[in-house]
Amino acid sequence: MFDINDFGGIIYGADYNPEQWPREVWREDAQLMREAGVNLVSLGIFSWAHLEPQPDTYDFSWLDEVMDLLHEHGVGVNLATATASPPPWLSLKYPDSRPVTVDGVRLEVGGRQLYCPSHQAFRTQARQLITQIAQRYQGHPALKLWHVNNEYGCHIDQCFCGLCAEEFRLWLQERYGTLDALNTAWGTAFWSQRYGAWAEIQPPRRAPTYANPTQQLDWRRFSSDNLLSLYRMEASILREISPQTPITTNFLGFLPGLDYFKWAQEEDVVSLDAYPDPSSSRPHLEAGMTFDIMRSLRGGQRWILMEQATSAVNWRERNTLKRPGLMRLLNHQALAHGANGLMFFQWRASRAGAEKFHSGMVQHVGPQRSRVWQEVQALGQELKSLTELTQARVPARVAIMFDWNSWWALEIDSKPAALKLMPLVQKWYAALRQLGQNVDFVHPEGNLTAYDVVALPNQYLLSHAAAQNVRQFVNGGGTLATGFFSGIVDEHEHIQLGGYPALISDVLGLWVEEWLVMQPGETNQVQLRENGATYDVHHWAEVIHVTGAETVATFQQDFIAGQPAITSHRFGAGHAYYLGGDFPEAAVIDLLEEILTHANVPLSRLPATLNVTLSDLGNAQVLHLLNVHSTESLDVSLPDGGSRFEDGGSLPKVLTLPPYGVALVRYSRDVRLDELQVLE
Repeated sequence: MFDINDFGGIIYGADYNPEQWPREVWREDAQLMREAGVNLVSLGIFSWAHLEPQPDTYDFSWLDEVMDLLHEHGVGVNLATATASPPPWLSLKYPDSRPVTVDGVRLEVGGRQLYCPSHQAFRTQARQLITQIAQRYQGHPALKLWHVNNEYGCHIDQCFCGLCAEEFRLWLQERYGTLDALNTAWGTAFWSQRYGAWAEIQPPRRAPTYANPTQQLDWRRFSSDNLLSLYRMEASILREISPQTPITTNFLGFLPGLDYFKWAQEEDVVSLDAYPDPSSSRPHLEAGMTFDIMRSLRGGQRWILMEQATSAVNWRERNTLKRPGLMRLLNHQALAHGANGLMFFQWRASRAGAEKFHSGMVQHVGPQRSRVWQEVQALGQELKSLTELTQARVPARVAIMFDWNSWWALEIDSKPAALKLMPLVQKWYAALRQLGQNVDFVHPEGNLTAYDVVALPNQYLLSHAAAQNVRQFVNGGGTLATGFFSGIVDEHEHIQLGGYPALISDVLGLWVEEWLVMQPGETNQVQLRENGATYDVHHWAEVIHVTGAETVATFQQDFIAGQPAITSHRFGAGHAYYLGGDFPEAAVIDLLEEILTHANVPLSRLPATLNVTLSDLGNAQVLHLLNVHSTESLDVSLPDGGSRFEDGGSLPKVLTLPPYGVALVRYSRDVRLDELQVLE
């Protein structure tokens, strides 16, 4: 249903909030948008109070005027349902529509997302507003896309009120059918928690000590589903009234609260709000991960970068600006990783409100004196020569397994150690990118057959179906790389007995007896048997017993000295590797390089300052080269046969990329990464 050709090229634009400005500014905005190359704006996201200033009293006159003005200037509209921030009158009329925290505090008016997703009167008011908007604008020539709500779960991903408790019980009844089944799944024999009536079950509010882990896990699942039901309600109205217009809602990358693999199937195109921290040493790494999972959510479909900052944001303790060139580089990275649209929050920086220090395409100083304006205007012009990229695929031979259910389960309390998933995933992702790999993210029960290598940095929760999926992948010839503390519990958060990870111990050819959790400052060492190389191990090591696996490396210290640390096992036609400790990134790069080499996956060992992506146009391949270093140039020896993507011009054999430099190279043949080198 979503067709990028309807937009006339790469989508370029921003959130537009004309209600914050007097009418005389609107025409100036439309003219500046034309100058900048803007072809789409998101409109009406926080406009409920302006569209419905009193209950059942609507005013669309200003929105009519803006819609017509934008269309007159060739700017399309991504029109919002305006439900992201209910007006103050709604909270006054329905005080219990305000969400409740885990500690029982009902939140107050003054921010945004002030709604309980289970509140039926709130849903009724939202339904009425959406119906009015959809009926009025369904045929408007400016309308290109529907924008449902905004950043679901950004501030409130769980509401602990009595209404949500009732919905939770209904959700559990549908999931388990009987109380006996629930008691078995939740392990309620522990601590005398057995339930004899559905009414006894509560959300995991603040309790004297640890709440039941499966209760906590199911609550996270329910909370994601409860918000999803709200999205479905909104989207269903739009589909009924305006079926010809595609629908999206903007995601937030690796947002902890929502299972985006499930959510993405409900929209026509995935869209993302991405705000990597420019002050971090590798903002492109955080950005690249979020870009790749957005592309992966719908099986490789290209997506829209719906929000980003032109420069600084307003909500960090220290809000670092994007230095000249970084904004362009990150947008080229998004295109390389599958974006079809590049948009900002927001068009014009606000004069008042909580986000008044958030950068915009038009800064407070105005366009004529603004570095940011010069950069966004130049990017808008550059995008006109890159339209062909909207048809490119981003093929990957390597995938990282990722699952929100496992993330929730891992970070529930009462574990051997307080483990955080995202640093582990980022470490493995960084290693694969430095080896030149395009990386997909794949659900544990998703299709693995497209990949040569599947990496599991940590998969604490592994369902029975996912375990069988992994087994079939390796047995069929795939290569599995598994990190520590994986496959420990099933979908009910129950430990599988007989030696960890019991569900795939046959695939790995080993079993783990216990975990050696290290204290701060404590380390161990691992030595490879083949070449004697040694690596430090921090935080975590394991007592491993092989049952067919080959020992690749051994621990060197403590009572596990001489025992397996890294193993390799042939299973069917494939191989399964196990990394039984928390290794530093340099070691993970070395180990994954060996694994990729044994799997016959072409690679190139790259410096961390060069970001490389390969995309496929069908009749050609495009090599995207980004120098992410802010002060140093890079000399890159290119594979033979390349030409400038933009105009087909010739390129030198050795290409110099300046700081934050970008180059796109077209090839009429398959490009092997091992033909690419960075010169010292």
